[in-house]
Amino acid sequence: MGRVIVTFELSNYYDVQQAARGNIAPDKIRRIALQGVVDTGATRLVLPKGVADLLGLPVSGQVTVQYGDKRSGTRDMVNDAFVQLLGRGSVFNAVVEPNRTDALIGAIVMEDLDLIVDCGKNQIVPRDPNGIISEVE
Repeated sequence: MGRVIVTFELSNYYDVQQAARGNIAPDKIRRIALQGVVDTGATRLVLPKGVADLLGLPVSGQVTVQYGDKRSGTRDMVNDAFVQLLGRGSVFNAVVEPNRTDALIGAIVMEDLDLIVDCGKNQIVPRDPNGIISEVE
């Protein structure tokens, strides 16, 4: 599989809620269009520090991260990252990386939005174009 890069919208979910309640104008929602690398081997959403700061995403704690080359480190975790991708949206926690310039979209985001990687076309697609499917046992 080649490198799959997508453009998606990221917003501060607190702002989205405030706009829905009429407390702020919709044009005051902090949001940004951002490129992200889809990595199904990664677990979480990872954001550049500058993006997390720009959107005012609140730090909720720290997380230990394990890199592919076996290094590890401690990074901030933020809340209220509202991802909109291919007409689907959900709220996620995200790991903040100080030296990243793009986002990393891991398996949790892909699963929650019910998206899959189409290796033949080197893109992501909805598993079912009619809506999200959730398995329950």
